Amino acid sequence: MDFKLHILAIAAHPDDVELSCGGTLANEINRGKKVGIIDLTRGELGTRGTPETREEEAQKAASLLGIRIRKNLEMADGLFSESYENLMKVVEVIRQFMPDVVLTNSVSDRHPDHGRGGDLVERACFLAGLAKVETSIKGVWQEPWRPKVVYRFVQDRYIKPDFIVDVTESWNIKMEAIKAFKSQFYDPNSEEPETPISGKQFLDFLEARSREFGREIGVEFGEGFCCSRRPGVKQILDLI
Repeated sequence: MDFKLHILAIAAHPDDVELSCGGTLANEINRGKKVGIIDLTRGELGTRGTPETREEEAQKAASLLGIRIRKNLEMADGLFSESYENLMKVVEVIRQFMPDVVLTNSVSDRHPDHGRGGDLVERACFLAGLAKVETSIKGVWQEPWRPKVVYRFVQDRYIKPDFIVDVTESWNIKMEAIKAFKSQFYDPNSEEPETPISGKQFLDFLEARSREFGREIGVEFGEGFCCSRRPGVKQILDLI
């Protein structure tokens, strides 16, 4: 299925996107924008759940948010590198869906896949715009395409964001999408091992972080992003 997207979120693990920018995506979907998600890995090294259950959960979360397309590139969880093969996988989906904006993993984080995944995606976004980097899908040559901007969301570890998005109106649907990953997050009936994200305190932390970001811009809930290229605006009033 090929169609142009306004925004493509590309992240290392199923649930990274929902946790970090689910509210931002829901905002834009409510405004009629076409949005997709690409998961780099199946999260197969996770303590809880299986790749199959995580895929089911990812598709449910995508449906709740109104995501147009969700694909998994099946890189090796915990072990993927910035290899030629992996870069070309990302280049192909960027050219396939031609997003204006790409959102990706944090600059650095507790899980090493996050920083590494974001670096891979940023590099692939640049390569996707080079005509001499040739890719094809099912024998059909792809035209070069480079997103206008790449923004990296803040994840587990605090990083001072370059800008914050008001997600107050989308907070409830963001939390519904997160809770779709039942194998990963708080479930009092689960008999699986405890992890740093499986307790109720983790959901409390997510709310506290979003409230912290929201407070900085005078709203209830916010999501933070970092950028390597300084954003610009046409009117100074757009910064209010």
